This record gives sequence, structure tokens and C-alpha cells, in this order.
Amino acid sequence: MQRFLLVFSVLFSSLFHTQTRLNIIPYPQKVEFQNGEFNVNDQTAVKGVETSFEYQFFLNSLKQQYNLDLSKNKRSSRENAIFMTIDKKINDAVDYEITVDKKLILLKAKNKEGLFHGLQTLLQLIRNSKNGNIPAVKISDTPKFAWRGMHLDVCRHFFTVDEVKQYIDYLAMYKLNTFHWHLTDDQGWRIEIKKYPKLTQIGSKRKESMIGAYVDNTFDGKPYGPYFYTQEQIKEVVKYATERHITIVPEIEMPGHALAALSAYPELACTKGPFEPATKWGVFDDVFCPKDETFKFLENVLDEVITLFPSKYIHIGGDECPKTRWKECAHCQELIKKNNLKDEHGLQSYFIHRIEKYVNSKDRKIIGWDEILEGGLAPNAAVMSWTGIKGGVEAAKSGHFAVMTPGSYCYFDHYQGDPATEPNAFGGFTPLDKVYSYNPIPEELNQDEAKYILGVQANLWTEYILDFKQVQYMIFPRLLALSEVGWGTSDPKNYKEFEGRVINEFKTLDKMGVNYAKSIYNVSGKVISVNNGVAYELSTSQNPNGIRYTLDGTNPTVNSPSYQSPLPVSKSLTIKSAYFENGQLKSAISSQNFTISKSTGKKIILEEQPSENYSFGGAFTLVDGIIGNPRRLGKTWLGFQGKDVVATIDFGQKTSFSEVYFNTLDNKGSWIHFAKSAQIFRSDNGTDFKMIKEIGKDEILSANGKIRLNVGNQNSKYLKIKIENAGIIPAGNPGADSKAWLFVDEIGAN
Repeated sequence: MQRFLLVFSVLFSSLFHTQTRLNIIPYPQKVEFQNGEFNVNDQTAVKGVETSFEYQFFLNSLKQQYNLDLSKNKRSSRENAIFMTIDKKINDAVDYEITVDKKLILLKAKNKEGLFHGLQTLLQLIRNSKNGNIPAVKISDTPKFAWRGMHLDVCRHFFTVDEVKQYIDYLAMYKLNTFHWHLTDDQGWRIEIKKYPKLTQIGSKRKESMIGAYVDNTFDGKPYGPYFYTQEQIKEVVKYATERHITIVPEIEMPGHALAALSAYPELACTKGPFEPATKWGVFDDVFCPKDETFKFLENVLDEVITLFPSKYIHIGGDECPKTRWKECAHCQELIKKNNLKDEHGLQSYFIHRIEKYVNSKDRKIIGWDEILEGGLAPNAAVMSWTGIKGGVEAAKSGHFAVMTPGSYCYFDHYQGDPATEPNAFGGFTPLDKVYSYNPIPEELNQDEAKYILGVQANLWTEYILDFKQVQYMIFPRLLALSEVGWGTSDPKNYKEFEGRVINEFKTLDKMGVNYAKSIYNVSGKVISVNNGVAYELSTSQNPNGIRYTLDGTNPTVNSPSYQSPLPVSKSLTIKSAYFENGQLKSAISSQNFTISKSTGKKIILEEQPSENYSFGGAFTLVDGIIGNPRRLGKTWLGFQGKDVVATIDFGQKTSFSEVYFNTLDNKGSWIHFAKSAQIFRSDNGTDFKMIKEIGKDEILSANGKIRLNVGNQNSKYLKIKIENAGIIPAGNPGADSKAWLFVDEIGAN
């Protein structure tokens, strides 16, 4: 029997020795495997500063997660022990070090924050061990980025103190260190300000809420609120986060997104009102008026906010501020003239500069969304780059710090799987692999400029997130990808290996009762170009041999054809697919309709590229055979802000056609407008084009954006279509004076 145990022990030790990766997220910077293993058991002693939060946190975590109470083990020997210590001599480039051998685990860190990060790694090692056996290993680790953030909007939908603490726990588990708390907006004011009690008496509630897709324009008819956090609750949450080495950055929106505040204090607006907290989502014309009493109000609010939050940065919003009211306001126009400002964008810069000067006087700094660049950036301001990477690049090149949070990679209110199988979301398509592929350092920056990139953050806006279970669903597992991107150890080339660690981590989330998205289990489809046509490529995080599909619109069963290679699509049809394991359905059933035309799969060139946030498959999206769903702005639409769509399709040979079609959207609350006009052209050489059809706005409106044009009998090699953007949004519309969005999907020819 002893010989058998000895052989088994050698084999098991050999297994750990040849192991190449640990199930840890985010993955450490340096891992060296050794021989042997350490067993954590009920006799293991834990040595450290017993009065410290970190020491007690570790013991409590072991007790809660594994029913392992090590608090009574007081032995002083260096066997079967876990030592944690602050070592001031540790390399400055190292956050923490863990050494595991057969006798003990030694965790060294240069400060308490590093110690806490090391304990999170150690807890993951224990969670993923077999019977408490941890492989002998040496880990040397440190984060790449100083700002590893996650945002939560509590204005559109409110979450309790306990839920916010849970949110902070998730950040701490995966070594994120910044919680961006979005506390004020048009739909609700969520922080008690003692000097202005009406902010919460009036501004923390609304008469009803928009429900369903935005285009439905329907409401629930139910009063919402009053919901807000008292200052004592704020202090409680700040303390909770600080103990876990997480900085809370509060956001107080200005000068736009101010309806909840103006409802309480209408004298701060350019017009007399009355106002009420918004029941719809979107952007509204009524904003703070830049007059002395407004600045005094905001300074008093900021005084109380700064007292509550010790963070170096105070977020002042600055995004999506329509200039309509300022253009019509005599005071604003006089202010522009008096201060030699160029225009209303200059007035926004004046507003931000004035607020920054006050915040700086309190020994704090401001950070704002990238619109604070309008009219010139305030001297010490940092930029949160959300509309793309351009704002971050501009800030860094001018010597300002920036946090990268582009919507195309970091907006977790976007769909993460097939929109047809997902809960209603704001729009967009940001799956796990796309989050993991993000590099926060823009290629446009040189080495010195890159130093101004503080880090990365993901945002969770909650227009369509009704409860905390859905919060969990939207952030998990994407938060795991974000954590590894922020830590600096992500490698898109090894995504499948990361995906395996994510699936392993699901066991922990299951034990915690987290309602995470299982989208990566579903079969995903990608349209690819094949032989001047298209094919549908299916994939899954599981064994691809388990994919079953149908081509006739019926639901697949275990007896349906097994997927082997991309499915050619030469005619209009519906492909349904699902993943089966051991004869059982293990995924949602994915469905994709194809509408095939003579332009499907052909070469297409766009003169202007879509916005980074709505670029998806690029130009090919317009000829992939998929008609977009106007109720779900997922991966089938391309979005262009302030730009026309000019697309040239090369049929490859002279082709006859008599109809051209495309779809465009109208969703004014999100600044999306129907096209102003469209022109169709033909050519035989790709250089000389002749216009064969033109339509105006009235025809587009009457067709409700679903354009079908009879162009007569044509026969040409090239087809060009120009779809004209609505331009500057006119007064009376959300986002007035800003560039309109143009959304377009499939361009077909028959």
C-alpha cells in the first residue's frame, strides 16, 4: 500500500511540475512552477498582523468559502503555515510575491494593497486546488495600469447599499481598484446634499419609466422612487471600498444631464421650466445655465461630495450637453461676448474651466467624459475616453492623463451574445473575446505619451437593467476579461486558454449565486466571404462536434446534422443552431435569417468608416445577407456620426438588377435620424459613375426607413450608393446642435 501511495505521489507531483498555467484571473505577470505541493488543511496556521483588515479578511474568506476556521491555529513553527508580511525591501516593480513549497506559503508585499492582491491570488489557488493541495510555485506579480475601473449607473435604476457592496466585492476579487459611481443624471439624483434637500425630495423620484425597446416608446406607469443614498450610507460604502483598496470616484453630472437637479431648483436653468426628472432615456436640451448662482450651487454640492469621498479625482461628467438653450439664452450669449469665447462650445470649456479651478482649490482634480475637450481642455483635467480612442489620444498628446473606456470594447450595457437570445440591452455588440482583445495603449502614442494613459474602465449604464441579478448578468463574465486587460497580462492570441479559465471560474460564481451570462456556451455565427458569396461559420467554447444545425427554420435536435465546416448560403433561408452534450441541449437555440441578393458577399468599399462603437464587421456587414432588427441595435447595423454612407459594390462582372434596397433608422432620443437623401449610381469601370435614382427625405419618411427603389433595368459591374446623413440635429430634438447618427444595414440589389 505504501509503495502505491509513493508512486501516486510521484505521479501527482509530476503532474503539477509539468503544469504550465494556473486557474487564476487576472493571470500573474510571472509564474515559476516547482516540485511538490502544499496542503491547506484545518491545522494550517496563518501568520501576520492579526489586527489588520487583510489578515481578518483572509481568515473570514476561508471560513465563508470553505468552512475552514484557521483562526485558532497559533503554532509558531514554519511548517504547515501561511506567512503574510509587509516587506519594504521588496522590489519597487513588484506588487506582491508568493512562494509555495511543501512546508509553507510565504506572501510578501511592499504595502497593504499589494498584500490584499496577493491574498486574492492565494484564495483563487485554494479555490482551484484539489482537496487543498496547491502546486509548489513562485509568483511575482504587479499590475500594469494604475486605473482598473468599473462604473455603475444608479440613476436610471437604483441599487441598494448591500448591492453596491456586492459590486465592490466583485471588483476586489479580480483586483480592480476603482469604482466609478454615477450618482446624478436626468432620471434621478441619488446622493443626499444637506444644503439642498429638494435634490432628493424631488429629484430622486420620477412618475414612470420607459420600458422595452426605445422605438416602442412605452412606459410602465409606475412611480419610481424616492431612491437615494444618505450621507451616512455613502460613508459606509466608502469605508467598505477603502478597506478593500478600491477608490470610489463619484460623478456629479454637469453641465448636461441635469433634469433631476433642475426639477428641484429650476432657477438654475436658462428657462423657467417647470421641469421633472426624465421618464425616457436619452439626452435633453435643458441643462445648467452658466450663471453665478449655478456655480455657487455646484460649488456647495461639490463641497459636500469632496468631504464624503477621499478620491483624488472628482468626475464632473461633461458629456452630451446640447447647446440649444445656451444659444437662445441672453445671459449665455452675453457671457460668450464678454469672455471673447468663440461659440457655445467655448462656453462649455469656460464652464469646465471654472469648475476645475474650484475643485483644484480643494486639492482635488477633475475627470470628465471626452466632450470636456470641446473648446479646449481645462489645465489639470483628465479625460475619460468613451466615444472611441480619439479623446484619450488627444489628451495624452497634450500632456493630460486619460482613462480608456471606448464603447466598442468597454460598454457592458451592450449585447454579449446573439441579441435574439439575450435580455433587452441598450444596443451594440461586445462579447467576451472583444473585451479581452482590447489594448488600452493606442498605437498612435509614442512611449512618452503612453505614460499618460492611466488605465482602463468598463461602464454599466442601466437604462435596461431593472435589478441586481441583471447587473450580475451584464458584467459577468466580461469583468474577468477587463481585469486581465487592466492587469496587463491579456493576450488575444491565447483567448481560448483564457476562455478555459473563465469556464473554470464559473464554479466559483455558481457557489456565490451569481447570475452570470452563459453566452459563451451558445453557438455563435459569423458570416464569411466565400467564392464571391457568403457562408455561415459556427463556433462554440465547447467541443465543436456538439453543434447541430438546421437549414429549414426548424429547431435543431440531437439528430440534426453535425456541423463540420462553414455552411454555404446561396439562397434566402433560416439557419438555426445549438450545442448538444451527451444527447442533451446545453445552449440557447440561435437563429439567423438570411436575405440573399445579387450584392451579397460581393466586394464593398466605404469612403467613410463607421464609428468605432458601431463598426462590428465593417463594410462587409452591409453585404452579409442579414437584415438588421430595428428593435435590437446589435451587430447587424453600422453607425455613422455626422458622416454620409458612400458605398461602392463590385459585382465582379456585369450584373443586371432593377431594384436597390437598404434600411435606415429613426431613434431621435439616441440622436439617430433617418437619412436626408439617397442617390444610386452605376458604373462599368469603377471610375465613371452615372446617377440612376435619387430620393429625398419625404420619401424616406413615408417608407419608414425601409427603402426599396425601382431603378429600371440596369446592367453594370459597379453599384454605388450615397446615403446622406441628416447633419446637425435641429432645435427641438434631443442632442440639438450635435452631429446626427446615421444607422444603415444591408444594401441589396435584385
